[in-house]
Amino acid sequence: MARRTAWVMFVLALAGGAHAATLEEAPAECKAQVAAAKRAVTGAFAAGGRAVAAGEKGSIEAALEGYAPGRFHPVEEGALPPRRPGGRCQAGSVNVLDRFCVDKWEGSLVERRPDGTEAPASPYHPPEDGHVYVAQTRPGVVPQAYISARQAQEACKNAGKRLCGAAEWRVACSGKKGAAYPYGKARQEGACHDTGTSPMLTYHAETMKRGWGRVELNDPRNNQLEGTVAKTGAFPLCVTEEGAFDMVGNLHEWSADPNGTFQGGYWLDTSQHGEGCSYRTIAHPADYHDYSTGFRCCADLEAASGEAR
Repeated sequence: MARRTAWVMFVLALAGGAHAATLEEAPAECKAQVAAAKRAVTGAFAAGGRAVAAGEKGSIEAALEGYAPGRFHPVEEGALPPRRPGGRCQAGSVNVLDRFCVDKWEGSLVERRPDGTEAPASPYHPPEDGHVYVAQTRPGVVPQAYISARQAQEACKNAGKRLCGAAEWRVACSGKKGAAYPYGKARQEGACHDTGTSPMLTYHAETMKRGWGRVELNDPRNNQLEGTVAKTGAFPLCVTEEGAFDMVGNLHEWSADPNGTFQGGYWLDTSQHGEGCSYRTIAHPADYHDYSTGFRCCADLEAASGEAR
Protein backbone atom coordinates (compact mmCIF):
# COMPACT_ATOMS: atom_id res chain seq x y z
CA MET A 1 0.00 0.00 0.00
CA ALA A 2 2.88 2.38 0.78
CA ARG A 3 4.34 1.83 -2.69
CA ARG A 4 0.95 2.51 -4.29
CA THR A 5 0.48 5.69 -2.21
CA ALA A 6 3.93 6.91 -3.18
CA TRP A 7 3.14 6.35 -6.83
CA VAL A 8 -0.15 8.26 -6.63
CA MET A 9 1.60 11.19 -4.95
CA PHE A 10 4.20 11.21 -7.73
CA VAL A 11 1.48 11.28 -10.39
CA LEU A 12 -0.21 14.20 -8.66
CA ALA A 13 3.09 16.04 -8.41
CA LEU A 14 3.55 15.72 -12.16
CA ALA A 15 0.23 17.53 -12.58
CA GLY A 16 1.60 20.61 -10.88
CA GLY A 17 -0.31 20.17 -7.64
CA ALA A 18 -3.05 18.07 -6.09
CA HIS A 19 -6.32 18.04 -7.97
CA ALA A 20 -9.57 19.57 -6.77
CA ALA A 21 -12.03 17.06 -5.32
CA THR A 22 -14.98 18.77 -7.00
CA LEU A 23 -15.56 21.51 -9.53
CA GLU A 24 -17.17 23.62 -6.81
CA GLU A 25 -13.95 23.60 -4.77
CA ALA A 26 -11.74 24.68 -7.68
CA PRO A 27 -10.38 28.22 -8.08
CA ALA A 28 -12.52 30.48 -10.28
CA GLU A 29 -9.94 30.40 -13.11
CA CYS A 30 -10.02 26.61 -13.12
CA LYS A 31 -13.82 26.57 -13.21
CA ALA A 32 -13.70 28.87 -16.23
CA GLN A 33 -11.18 26.54 -17.86
CA VAL A 34 -13.52 23.57 -17.44
CA ALA A 35 -16.41 25.61 -18.87
CA ALA A 36 -14.29 26.48 -21.92
CA ALA A 37 -13.39 22.84 -22.46
CA LYS A 38 -17.08 21.87 -22.29
CA ARG A 39 -18.07 24.53 -24.80
CA ALA A 40 -15.39 23.37 -27.21
CA VAL A 41 -16.56 19.76 -27.27
CA THR A 42 -20.30 20.47 -27.21
CA GLY A 43 -19.91 22.63 -30.30
CA ALA A 44 -18.54 19.66 -32.22
CA PHE A 45 -21.91 17.93 -32.06
CA ALA A 46 -23.96 20.86 -33.31
CA ALA A 47 -25.13 18.82 -36.29
CA GLY A 48 -26.75 16.34 -33.89
CA GLY A 49 -26.75 12.56 -33.95
CA ARG A 50 -24.79 11.93 -30.76
CA ALA A 51 -25.80 8.90 -28.69
CA VAL A 52 -25.09 10.43 -25.25
CA ALA A 53 -26.75 13.79 -24.64
CA ALA A 54 -24.65 16.73 -23.47
CA GLY A 55 -24.51 16.75 -19.68
CA GLU A 56 -25.97 13.25 -19.32
CA LYS A 57 -24.07 10.98 -16.96
CA GLY A 58 -21.42 9.30 -19.04
CA SER A 59 -21.14 12.17 -21.53
CA ILE A 60 -17.85 13.87 -22.26
CA GLU A 61 -19.23 17.08 -20.73
CA ALA A 62 -20.14 15.32 -17.47
CA ALA A 63 -16.67 13.76 -17.37
CA LEU A 64 -15.09 17.19 -17.79
CA GLU A 65 -17.15 18.49 -14.88
CA GLY A 66 -15.82 15.70 -12.68
CA TYR A 67 -12.32 17.15 -12.45
CA ALA A 68 -10.76 20.59 -12.24
CA PRO A 69 -7.12 21.41 -11.45
CA GLY A 70 -6.47 22.69 -7.97
CA ARG A 71 -3.97 25.17 -9.37
CA PHE A 72 -4.48 27.22 -12.51
CA HIS A 73 -2.28 26.78 -15.56
CA PRO A 74 -3.29 28.19 -18.96
CA VAL A 75 -4.53 25.78 -21.62
CA GLU A 76 -5.20 26.59 -25.26
CA GLU A 77 -8.11 24.41 -26.36
CA GLY A 78 -7.73 25.25 -30.03
CA ALA A 79 -10.57 25.72 -32.50
CA LEU A 80 -12.45 22.86 -34.15
CA PRO A 81 -12.42 23.02 -37.96
CA PRO A 82 -15.79 23.63 -39.63
CA ARG A 83 -17.71 20.65 -40.96
CA ARG A 84 -16.74 19.51 -44.43
CA PRO A 85 -19.09 16.69 -45.48
CA GLY A 86 -17.56 14.47 -48.12
CA GLY A 87 -13.99 15.23 -47.11
CA ARG A 88 -11.47 12.41 -47.11
CA CYS A 89 -8.71 11.22 -44.78
CA GLN A 90 -5.34 9.68 -45.57
CA ALA A 91 -4.89 5.95 -45.18
CA GLY A 92 -4.41 5.11 -41.51
CA SER A 93 -6.61 8.00 -40.34
CA VAL A 94 -10.33 8.28 -39.64
CA ASN A 95 -12.88 11.03 -40.20
CA VAL A 96 -14.09 12.72 -37.00
CA LEU A 97 -17.56 14.24 -37.37
CA ASP A 98 -16.73 15.55 -40.87
CA ARG A 99 -14.39 18.08 -39.23
CA PHE A 100 -10.87 16.61 -39.24
CA CYS A 101 -8.89 13.39 -39.41
CA VAL A 102 -7.14 11.57 -36.56
CA ASP A 103 -4.66 8.72 -36.79
CA LYS A 104 -6.03 5.28 -35.97
CA TRP A 105 -3.06 4.30 -33.82
CA GLU A 106 -0.63 6.02 -31.47
CA GLY A 107 2.35 7.42 -33.29
CA SER A 108 5.65 5.75 -34.06
CA LEU A 109 8.66 7.31 -35.79
CA VAL A 110 11.00 6.71 -38.67
CA GLU A 111 14.21 8.69 -39.02
CA ARG A 112 14.79 10.41 -42.35
CA ARG A 113 18.51 10.36 -43.03
CA PRO A 114 20.45 12.99 -45.03
CA ASP A 115 20.77 10.57 -47.97
CA GLY A 116 16.97 10.31 -48.20
CA THR A 117 16.66 6.82 -46.74
CA GLU A 118 14.49 6.07 -43.72
CA ALA A 119 14.95 3.75 -40.76
CA PRO A 120 12.69 2.93 -37.78
CA ALA A 121 13.46 4.90 -34.64
CA SER A 122 13.70 3.20 -31.26
CA PRO A 123 10.49 3.67 -29.26
CA TYR A 124 12.55 3.28 -26.08
CA HIS A 125 14.78 6.32 -26.52
CA PRO A 126 14.07 10.05 -26.81
CA PRO A 127 14.34 11.38 -30.37
CA GLU A 128 17.76 12.98 -30.87
CA ASP A 129 18.12 16.70 -31.48
CA GLY A 130 19.25 17.55 -34.99
CA HIS A 131 17.72 14.40 -36.48
CA VAL A 132 14.66 14.40 -38.74
CA TYR A 133 11.77 12.16 -37.72
CA VAL A 134 8.54 11.40 -39.54
CA ALA A 135 5.39 10.30 -37.74
CA GLN A 136 3.77 7.01 -38.67
CA THR A 137 0.55 5.34 -37.56
CA ARG A 138 0.62 1.55 -37.71
CA PRO A 139 -1.04 -1.37 -35.94
CA GLY A 140 0.91 -3.93 -33.96
CA VAL A 141 4.00 -1.83 -33.15
CA VAL A 142 5.38 -0.37 -29.94
CA PRO A 143 4.39 3.31 -30.05
CA GLN A 144 6.93 6.08 -29.52
CA ALA A 145 7.29 7.24 -25.94
CA TYR A 146 10.01 9.50 -24.45
CA ILE A 147 8.90 12.27 -26.83
CA SER A 148 8.20 15.96 -26.19
CA ALA A 149 5.31 17.98 -27.61
CA ARG A 150 7.70 19.96 -29.81
CA GLN A 151 9.25 16.80 -31.22
CA ALA A 152 5.82 15.27 -31.80
CA GLN A 153 4.61 18.40 -33.56
CA GLU A 154 7.63 18.37 -35.87
CA ALA A 155 7.22 14.65 -36.65
CA CYS A 156 3.56 15.18 -37.52
CA LYS A 157 4.49 18.14 -39.73
CA ASN A 158 7.07 16.02 -41.55
CA ALA A 159 4.27 13.54 -42.30
CA GLY A 160 2.03 16.27 -43.74
CA LYS A 161 -0.12 16.36 -40.61
CA ARG A 162 -0.18 18.23 -37.29
CA LEU A 163 -0.45 17.54 -33.60
CA CYS A 164 -4.11 17.49 -32.55
CA GLY A 165 -5.48 20.54 -30.76
CA ALA A 166 -6.63 19.89 -27.19
CA ALA A 167 -10.33 20.12 -28.09
CA GLU A 168 -9.79 18.10 -31.28
CA TRP A 169 -8.12 15.32 -29.33
CA ARG A 170 -10.98 15.11 -26.84
CA VAL A 171 -13.65 15.10 -29.57
CA ALA A 172 -11.77 12.38 -31.46
CA CYS A 173 -11.64 10.27 -28.28
CA SER A 174 -15.33 10.78 -27.57
CA GLY A 175 -16.36 10.22 -31.18
CA LYS A 176 -19.88 10.17 -32.56
CA LYS A 177 -21.30 8.99 -29.26
CA GLY A 178 -20.21 12.06 -27.29
CA ALA A 179 -19.34 9.65 -24.50
CA ALA A 180 -16.79 9.79 -21.69
CA TYR A 181 -14.87 6.78 -23.02
CA PRO A 182 -14.04 5.71 -26.57
CA TYR A 183 -16.32 2.70 -26.23
CA GLY A 184 -19.19 4.23 -24.21
CA LYS A 185 -20.51 5.92 -21.09
CA ALA A 186 -18.84 3.97 -18.27
CA ARG A 187 -15.39 2.57 -17.70
CA GLN A 188 -15.01 -1.08 -18.59
CA GLU A 189 -12.06 -2.44 -16.66
CA GLY A 190 -9.48 -3.90 -19.01
CA ALA A 191 -11.08 -2.57 -22.19
CA CYS A 192 -8.16 -0.16 -22.52
CA HIS A 193 -4.60 -0.56 -21.27
CA ASP A 194 -5.24 1.14 -17.93
CA THR A 195 -3.42 -1.12 -15.47
CA GLY A 196 0.07 -2.54 -15.47
CA THR A 197 3.55 -2.55 -14.00
CA SER A 198 5.39 0.48 -12.62
CA PRO A 199 8.90 0.65 -14.07
CA MET A 200 9.79 3.49 -11.72
CA LEU A 201 9.11 1.39 -8.63
CA THR A 202 10.85 -1.57 -10.26
CA TYR A 203 14.05 0.17 -11.31
CA HIS A 204 14.19 3.45 -9.39
CA ALA A 205 12.57 2.94 -5.99
CA GLU A 206 15.83 3.83 -4.21
CA THR A 207 15.86 7.33 -5.73
CA MET A 208 12.15 8.09 -5.30
CA LYS A 209 12.64 9.91 -1.98
CA ARG A 210 14.99 12.50 -3.46
CA GLY A 211 12.78 12.85 -6.52
CA TRP A 212 13.02 11.26 -9.93
CA GLY A 213 14.75 13.36 -12.55
CA ARG A 214 15.00 13.28 -16.31
CA VAL A 215 17.55 10.44 -16.30
CA GLU A 216 15.34 8.05 -14.34
CA LEU A 217 12.16 9.05 -16.15
CA ASN A 218 13.79 8.46 -19.53
CA ASP A 219 15.54 5.19 -18.70
CA PRO A 220 15.20 3.00 -21.83
CA ARG A 221 14.50 0.00 -19.60
CA ASN A 222 11.26 1.52 -18.34
CA ASN A 223 9.09 0.59 -21.31
CA GLN A 224 10.85 -2.68 -22.04
CA LEU A 225 9.57 -4.13 -18.77
CA GLU A 226 6.71 -6.60 -19.14
CA GLY A 227 3.38 -5.05 -18.21
CA THR A 228 4.25 -1.56 -19.43
CA VAL A 229 3.50 -0.10 -22.87
CA ALA A 230 1.48 -2.32 -25.22
CA LYS A 231 1.62 -2.55 -28.99
CA THR A 232 -0.83 -0.41 -30.92
CA GLY A 233 -4.28 -1.94 -31.26
CA ALA A 234 -3.56 -4.68 -28.71
CA PHE A 235 -6.79 -3.78 -26.86
CA PRO A 236 -9.51 -4.27 -29.50
CA LEU A 237 -12.29 -2.95 -27.23
CA CYS A 238 -10.45 0.35 -26.74
CA VAL A 239 -11.64 1.91 -29.98
CA THR A 240 -13.93 4.74 -31.00
CA GLU A 241 -16.91 4.25 -33.29
CA GLU A 242 -14.82 5.82 -36.06
CA GLY A 243 -11.95 3.37 -35.50
CA ALA A 244 -9.27 5.19 -33.45
CA PHE A 245 -7.54 2.86 -30.97
CA ASP A 246 -5.94 3.41 -27.56
CA MET A 247 -7.05 7.00 -26.97
CA VAL A 248 -7.40 6.12 -23.29
CA GLY A 249 -4.46 4.46 -21.55
CA ASN A 250 -1.28 2.92 -22.97
CA LEU A 251 0.62 6.22 -23.49
CA HIS A 252 -0.21 9.82 -22.68
CA GLU A 253 -0.73 11.76 -25.92
CA TRP A 254 0.51 15.29 -26.40
CA SER A 255 -1.83 17.92 -27.82
CA ALA A 256 -0.83 21.12 -29.61
CA ASP A 257 -1.36 23.34 -26.56
CA PRO A 258 1.91 25.36 -26.43
CA ASN A 259 1.58 25.55 -22.64
CA GLY A 260 2.06 21.77 -22.41
CA THR A 261 -0.92 19.39 -22.20
CA PHE A 262 -1.07 15.64 -22.67
CA GLN A 263 -4.26 13.66 -22.64
CA GLY A 264 -5.90 10.27 -22.23
CA GLY A 265 -3.74 8.88 -19.43
CA TYR A 266 -1.37 5.92 -19.66
CA TRP A 267 -1.24 2.35 -18.41
CA LEU A 268 -0.83 3.36 -14.74
CA ASP A 269 -3.16 6.37 -14.59
CA THR A 270 -6.36 7.10 -16.48
CA SER A 271 -8.32 8.78 -13.68
CA GLN A 272 -6.16 11.02 -11.46
CA HIS A 273 -6.72 14.05 -13.73
CA GLY A 274 -10.13 13.26 -15.18
CA GLU A 275 -11.90 10.17 -16.43
CA GLY A 276 -11.42 8.65 -19.86
CA CYS A 277 -11.55 11.16 -22.71
CA SER A 278 -11.60 14.09 -20.27
CA TYR A 279 -8.21 13.14 -18.76
CA ARG A 280 -5.47 15.72 -19.19
CA THR A 281 -2.24 16.64 -17.44
CA ILE A 282 -1.20 20.29 -17.65
CA ALA A 283 1.73 22.45 -16.58
CA HIS A 284 4.52 20.59 -18.33
CA PRO A 285 6.64 22.60 -20.76
CA ALA A 286 6.41 21.55 -24.39
CA ASP A 287 9.97 20.19 -24.29
CA TYR A 288 9.20 17.78 -21.42
CA HIS A 289 9.31 14.03 -22.06
CA ASP A 290 9.39 10.78 -20.13
CA TYR A 291 8.61 7.08 -20.60
CA SER A 292 4.84 7.75 -20.53
CA THR A 293 4.56 10.54 -23.13
CA GLY A 294 3.45 9.65 -26.65
CA PHE A 295 1.39 11.23 -29.41
CA ARG A 296 -0.79 10.82 -32.47
CA CYS A 297 -1.40 13.18 -35.38
CA CYS A 298 -4.44 14.96 -36.76
CA ALA A 299 -4.95 16.45 -40.22
CA ASP A 300 -7.42 18.53 -42.15
CA LEU A 301 -9.91 16.71 -44.33
CA GLU A 302 -8.84 16.45 -47.95
CA ALA A 303 -11.14 17.70 -50.66
CA ALA A 304 -13.35 15.09 -52.28
CA SER A 305 -12.90 14.45 -56.00
CA GLY A 306 -14.12 17.46 -57.97
CA GLU A 307 -14.44 19.67 -54.88
CA ALA A 308 -12.85 23.11 -55.09
CA ARG A 309 -9.99 23.60 -52.69
